[in-house]
Amino acid sequence: MRLRYLFLALAAFTAPALTACAADEPLKKADRIVFLGDSITQAGVGKTGYVTVIKNALAEKHKDLAIEVIGAGISGNKVPDLQKRLEKDVLAKKPTVVVIYIGINDVWHGEKDPARGTPPDKFEAGLKEIIGKIQETKARVILCTPTVIGEKKTGTNALDAKLDEYAEISRKVAKDTGVQLCDLRKAFADHLAKNNADDKEKGVLTSDRVHLNEAGNKLVAETILGVLDK
Repeated sequence: MRLRYLFLALAAFTAPALTACAADEPLKKADRIVFLGDSITQAGVGKTGYVTVIKNALAEKHKDLAIEVIGAGISGNKVPDLQKRLEKDVLAKKPTVVVIYIGINDVWHGEKDPARGTPPDKFEAGLKEIIGKIQETKARVILCTPTVIGEKKTGTNALDAKLDEYAEISRKVAKDTGVQLCDLRKAFADHLAKNNADDKEKGVLTSDRVHLNEAGNKLVAETILGVLDK
């Protein structure tokens, strides 16, 4: 009896670790990866966009796997928009992997009119609903933190504090739901700290403080690949 209780306790202790490892599984043949997001992801399917860079990298590295990459970004989207179109634009495509990159508009659109943004509680609840529905299909989920609205030193852009709050919500959601986190906000902050000596508001990783230039797309692609294809 004592051994039985010990076994049950050990199983309970190790279960979360096993779940975490399952999310880290390697890419496999005929994987279908959907990138869900806003205008950054919509533009990501362009010639130098991050989705295209990832697609080309995977095709080169895993020639035998025939991995399919699908962009599902729509300009202006926030978390509530993703909730509304999840079935049509993601689940209906039967993905095996979904990468969610969202949050900029949830913060940015509320800058002048809070009613146009997404309140923190709805942002968190919406992400959890989206992830839950994807997990029901057994697909792997990678959740990205939002990047930047302005490239000046960390903490000096007008919306840095708000973005940090929403990035922290995304980190919490990833932990609570057991999905992989891709911390793009940290990657951008680290890169800009080293490569923006002139403290430019734009032009290092973005064209307009938000949307990615070629260098920004490359950084996003490399950071996501570091999580997607370890």
